[in-house]
Amino acid sequence: MISKKLRDRMSNGQYKPGDQLPSEHQLMSEFEVSRITARRAIANLMQQGLVVVQQGKGAFVASQQKVTHSLSSPLLLEAAMAQQDVTITVRSIVFELVTVPPEVEEILSVKIAYFQKKVLLFNGVPGCVDITYIAPELGKAYAKDLKQQLSLTALEKHGIFTEKIDAVIECTQADDETGELLEVPLGHPLIVYQHTAYTDGNCAIVHGKSISRGDRLCYSVQIKRK
Repeated sequence: MISKKLRDRMSNGQYKPGDQLPSEHQLMSEFEVSRITARRAIANLMQQGLVVVQQGKGAFVASQQKVTHSLSSPLLLEAAMAQQDVTITVRSIVFELVTVPPEVEEILSVKIAYFQKKVLLFNGVPGCVDITYIAPELGKAYAKDLKQQLSLTALEKHGIFTEKIDAVIECTQADDETGELLEVPLGHPLIVYQHTAYTDGNCAIVHGKSISRGDRLCYSVQIKRK
C-alpha cells in the first residue's frame, strides 16, 4: 500500500527524479506503520528501479531515462549515447599492471596486462561498472586517455581500430562493491555484457565485462535474413 501510494505520487509529478522521499520516521507517522513496513516499502521501490538509496542521506526518486546501445551499430557506446542526448562521464577507480588470470591469458595471449575498473555515469548518474584487461603495450602508451575515456574510444583516438567484437550477454546479482558503485541493494539484478575486442589480424587487445543497471541501460540487436 505504501509503495503504491509513493509510486502514484511519482507518476503524478508530486515526486520528481532527484527528489528525496520521506524518511522512515515520516512514513511511519504518515501511514501509521512499523519501521519494518516502511523499510519494506522503500525496498520494493528500489527493486522496481524507481528509487535509489544514498547511505546516510536517504531515498531519492531515480532518473527514469534508459539509454539503448545497439550491438548492430558500428558506433561505439559514447557516440551512440550522444545521439540520445546522454553524456558519459568516466570515473576511474583502478588502473594498474597485473598478472592476468588464466582465462584472460588465453584470450589476450599475455601474462600481464593493464587492469581497469571504472564507473560510467550517464548524465551524472551511475549506470555501469566497466572492468577490462588491456594489452600491456596499449595500456602503457595510452594510460592517460584510458583513464578518462571509454577503452575503445581512447584507443581509436590513437588509430587503434576494432575490427571485431565477440560478446555474450548474461545476468548477475549485485555484490557489496558493485551495489555501492551502482547505488543498488545487495542481490539486485544486473546485466553483464562480456566482450573481447580484436584488431585487424584477429589480435585481441581488450577483454572484459560491463555490469549495468537494467533500468538505465539496455542492449538491442537487429537480425536480418540473408
